[in-house]
Amino acid sequence: MSGAGEITRPRLTGFFHGGARRYGLLTESGLVDLSARYGRVYPTLRAAIGAGRLAELAKAGLGMAPDIDPGEITFDLPVPDPEKIICVGVNYPDRNAEYKDGQDAPPNPSLFVRFPRSFVGHDVPLVRPTVSEKLDYEGEVVIVIGRAGRHIAEADALDHVAALTLCNEGTLRDWVRHAKFNVTQGKNFDASGSMGPWLVPYDDEAQIADIRLTTTVNGEVRQDDRTGRMLFSFRRIIAYVSTFTMLVPGDIIVTGTPTGAGARFDPPIWLKPGDVVEVSAEGIGTLRNGVRDEA
Repeated sequence: MSGAGEITRPRLTGFFHGGARRYGLLTESGLVDLSARYGRVYPTLRAAIGAGRLAELAKAGLGMAPDIDPGEITFDLPVPDPEKIICVGVNYPDRNAEYKDGQDAPPNPSLFVRFPRSFVGHDVPLVRPTVSEKLDYEGEVVIVIGRAGRHIAEADALDHVAALTLCNEGTLRDWVRHAKFNVTQGKNFDASGSMGPWLVPYDDEAQIADIRLTTTVNGEVRQDDRTGRMLFSFRRIIAYVSTFTMLVPGDIIVTGTPTGAGARFDPPIWLKPGDVVEVSAEGIGTLRNGVRDEA
C-alpha cells in the first residue's frame, strides 16, 4: 500500500460475482451489494454518476450490512462503458525532461484517447501481447466527470468532478511510434492497462491538490511524485478538454504519469509475466495488477 495513506472516504466499486456485473460499497467488514438494492434505478455506477447520486449511494451503503466477501469477486472497471477516456501525456516536470529534446514544457496538454477494452480491473493481470515484450507501466490519478459541461472555466472545473480513482496506463513502447506520428496502437492493446480499484467520491480540492503518487514493481519504487507538481492542474485539464468536446457524466480523464517508467532505465526494464505493479495515491488507495502473457 505504498503511498496510499489511510482511506477514510467511501469506496464504491464495480465487480463480477456469480456471473453477473454488479456494483457495491467496500467496508471494513465486507462488500455491500448496492446493485441488488438500487440496480433497477441505477443499473451501473455510471448511471448513478449521471443522476448525481454517487455520494448518496455511498452514504446509504454505510448503514447496511455487507452481503459478499470481497475475496469472492472479480473487480470490474469502476466506471463501465464510459463515453470517453482521455489521457494526458507529459504532465510532470521530470517527465518532460526525459525527452531530452531541449524544449520547454508545452503550452497546452498533450492528449490521446484509450478504449475501455484496453483496461482491466484491480487484481486482474495485465496482458503482455504476443507481438511485443515492451510492456511498460505508468501510474496516474484519474478524475471522473460527474456533471456535463462545455467551455468550462478553470474556476468552475472541479465542480464537474464526481469521483477519483487510479490508473496503470500500460503502454507497448515499440508501438507508440509504429507509424510516422501516432500513439494510438501502443496505448490500446487489449488488457494492457488497468483502472481502479474503486471510486472515491470527490469532496474538495484538498483530495487531489498535492498528494503523493507512487508506482512500485515487485515492491521496488519506480515512480514517486506529487500532483502539486503537475504542469497542467486538474482545473486546467478539465477546462482545456471542454473547449473541444462536451464532457459528460462518467467520462474519465487520466491525468499524467511521473518520471520513472521502465523505458527510461538503461537498459529498459519491461514488465514480464509474474511481475506485480502497484499504483498508490494518498487518500485514494492502491491499484494492484500482476502480468501474464497473451494466451
